[in-house]
Amino acid sequence: MTKQQARLGVIGGSGLYQMAEMTDSEEVRVATPFGDPSDAILLGTVAGERVAFLPRHGRGHRLSPTHIPAQANIWALKSLGVEFVLAVSAVGSLREDIAPLDLVIPDQIFDRTRSRTNTFFERDVVVHAAFAEPFCPVLSGMVADAAEALGVARIHRGGTYVCMEGPLFSTKAESRLYRQWGMDVIGMTALPEAKLAREAELCYATIACVTDYDCWHESEASVSVDLVVANLVKNVANAQAIICATAPRLPQDRAAAGCGCAAALANAVITDRALVSPEARERYALLLGKYL
Repeated sequence: MTKQQARLGVIGGSGLYQMAEMTDSEEVRVATPFGDPSDAILLGTVAGERVAFLPRHGRGHRLSPTHIPAQANIWALKSLGVEFVLAVSAVGSLREDIAPLDLVIPDQIFDRTRSRTNTFFERDVVVHAAFAEPFCPVLSGMVADAAEALGVARIHRGGTYVCMEGPLFSTKAESRLYRQWGMDVIGMTALPEAKLAREAELCYATIACVTDYDCWHESEASVSVDLVVANLVKNVANAQAIICATAPRLPQDRAAAGCGCAAALANAVITDRALVSPEARERYALLLGKYL
């Protein structure tokens, strides 16, 4: 494994990385068995912690949600020594009491994607990791604590994020159905990031920045690119402040902090070890080396 260069990884828009608080910054490009990440990774120091920033859609927003190289992105962060991943994304609200410019720290996710690869282990090794709690409760709690202490926005702890395929927004029928199902916010990027982070034994949490009421609300304008971008820009400063406040809270020992993410694959490899080829062992060494 590459020598640790950062413990915290941040995935989000490029505006997040223009932080006055960041020092000692440098760009690195990481090659992975799954191709190139979305873009070069920016390493910098924030609140005394080394942080790896990755623009999810590439600089200039060149990649649609379906075509984000999530495997390469998570692999690249893991190879840099990252243990915690904080994702920042725009979402629509499916509840009246979750208003635009609010922030949600979700604790559950519902998968409505259909064209994305959801695992690193596509061949040679079968791995079934637990995913009952898709967002790390320890990291999510620290993020929510930091956000509430700052008072930068109204914070909602918990909630279900329904992840749709995109790139088109929902129809009114879909939006109304998700509300009937009890979903809280809707977005396009939390999957497969959360699943791959679990397979990489990384702690993963999301700051869901509410930009609109999707298209179900009768008295509010339906979601549009202009509305999403305008409100997301307003939320960037809040997300930056939360990142700065969260970084020094990260525990040195994840297990001691009550987190099981670091050992998520301990009992998840189903394949008979005797049948795992040397090539497969080498291919998955970053993820499975300690178990094979």
